[in-house]
Amino acid sequence: MRELRAKSLVLLLLLVLVCFNSIDLCEGRRGKHWRPKKGPFSSLTKKKGKGKTGSQHSGQGNAKPKPSPSPSPNQPVKPSLSPKKKPNPSPPQNPKPSPNPGSSPSPGQGKVTPVSPTPIIYNVLDFGAQGDGVCDDTKAFDDAWAEACKEEASTVLVPADYQFLVGPISFSGPYCKPNIVFQLEGTIIAPTNAKAWGEGLLQWLEFTKLRGITIRGKGVIEGRGSVWWTGTDDDLDPVDALLSEKMPSIKPTALRFYGSYNVTVTGITIQNSPQCHLKFDNCESVAVYNISISSPGNSLNTDGIHLQNSKDVNIHHNNLSCGDDCVSIQTGCTNINVHSLDCGPGHGISIGGLGRDNSKACVANVTVRDINMHNTMSGVRIKTWQGGSGLVQNVRFSNIRVSEVQTPIVIDQFYCDHASCKNQTQGVLISGVNYENIRGTFTVKPVHFACSDNTPCSDISLTNVQLQPMKEQFHMYDPFCWRAYGELFTPTVPPIVCLQNGKPASNGVLSDHDTC
Repeated sequence: MRELRAKSLVLLLLLVLVCFNSIDLCEGRRGKHWRPKKGPFSSLTKKKGKGKTGSQHSGQGNAKPKPSPSPSPNQPVKPSLSPKKKPNPSPPQNPKPSPNPGSSPSPGQGKVTPVSPTPIIYNVLDFGAQGDGVCDDTKAFDDAWAEACKEEASTVLVPADYQFLVGPISFSGPYCKPNIVFQLEGTIIAPTNAKAWGEGLLQWLEFTKLRGITIRGKGVIEGRGSVWWTGTDDDLDPVDALLSEKMPSIKPTALRFYGSYNVTVTGITIQNSPQCHLKFDNCESVAVYNISISSPGNSLNTDGIHLQNSKDVNIHHNNLSCGDDCVSIQTGCTNINVHSLDCGPGHGISIGGLGRDNSKACVANVTVRDINMHNTMSGVRIKTWQGGSGLVQNVRFSNIRVSEVQTPIVIDQFYCDHASCKNQTQGVLISGVNYENIRGTFTVKPVHFACSDNTPCSDISLTNVQLQPMKEQFHMYDPFCWRAYGELFTPTVPPIVCLQNGKPASNGVLSDHDTC
C-alpha cells in the first residue's frame, strides 16, 4: 500500500513538471519573429500604399520602409497601434446591444450618430521633402499627393516652420477620391531659375478636376515674382535682375483651380505672384474667405482673384493688394457674390474685359457689396472690347467705400490695353446695373459711362452716390456719359446730369448672336 502511494506521488510530480515545461514552451514562441494571429482584414488594411501604414517593416527583405501618415494638426494624436494593425475606418457601433439582435430600434429609442474616422494624414516630410528652401521638394509633394488621392477625405500636410522649394506641379484628378484637404502651415516658394519654367507656363501650383478640395491653414505661397516684373522694381537685386532677363515671357499664375467642384480656399497668404495670384476656371461651388493676397502696386497683371467660366462663387472677408484687379470676373461667370473685402492698391473690382478678339461673353447675377477701396485706379468697373458680343446683366454694386480712388464708377465699352484699337460697331450688351451707396473720395473723375453707339448701356440705376474730390491740386473731371440710359433714384454728389432717361431704341431686342 505504501509502495502504491509513493508511485502515485511520483506520477503527480511528473505531471506538474510536464505542465510547467509546456507553459514555458508556449511563452518561448513569443520571440522576435512572433506575430499574433491576424483577424479579418478591413478594406483599409487590404490597401497598400506609400505613407499609409504605421509599420516601419515591410516584411520584404531589405525593402525601404514606407512613409507613415502623420497626425493632423487639428486632431489629437492616437495611441500607437500594433505594428501590423491599422485603424478600422468603419464608424463605431452602438455600445448598448439591442435586446433583440437584428431587430429595428423601437420608436422611442434614439439613433446613434456615426462618428467619422480620423482622416489619414500624409506629411510631405515623410516623402522626402527637405523644407530648407534650397533643395527641390517637387517630387515629395507629388508623391504625397499620389497617396492622398487614393483615400477619401485624406489630408496632405505641409508643416509649419519649413520652406519648401516647389517647381511647377499639378495636383490632378479626375480619379482622386473626393474631399481632400491640403493643409498649408509652412511656406511654399517658387523657383527663380529660368530652367524650371522652360519656355513659359500658365500656372505654378494647379489643382484640376477634383470634387471637394480644400486648401486651408496659416501658411504662405510665395511666388517670388520680382524676377518676372522687369522694369517695375527699382530695388531689384542685381542677381535677380540678371535672372529676369532670361525668364520666359509667359508668366505663371501662382495658384489655379480648373474643372473642380466644391472648392474652398481659406486662411492662407498668397504673395508676389508672377501674374494672377489665385484663379478659378470652369469651377462650380467655390468659397474663398479669410485669405490675404499681396504684391506691389506696380507689379503688372498680378490680379488678386480671377474668375472665368465659373458659377456659384462666394468671395468674402479677404485682404487684397496687388498690381491689377483685386477681383476680376470674366466671361462665363454667373451667381457671383463678392463682399466684405479690403482692396488696395490695385485696379479695383472689375467685370471684364469681355469680348476680346470678337468673342462672345456672358456674365450674369453678380453682387459686389460692403467693400473698402483705397488708392486704386478704379472702384467698381465693367469693361468690354469693341467687336465682341454677348450680354452682361443683373449686376449690383452696393455699400462701396472709396478713398483716393481715381474713378470710382466705370463702364467702358471701348476698353483697349494696346496703344490703339480698331473701331468696331458691335459690342457686348450691358443691361441692369445698379449702384447703391457708393461713397468716398476720388482723384480724377467720379463717374465714367462710355457705352457703344450700336449697343448702348441700359437700365442703369444710381442711389445714394456721394463722391467728393480729394484735393484741389489734382485736376478733376466732371461725370462723363455716352449712350448710357437709366435713372437716378436720389440726387447724386456731384450731379450726374449726363445719364439719359428711359431706354435706348436701338437695343430693345437681342439677336441670337447676343443671347446668352
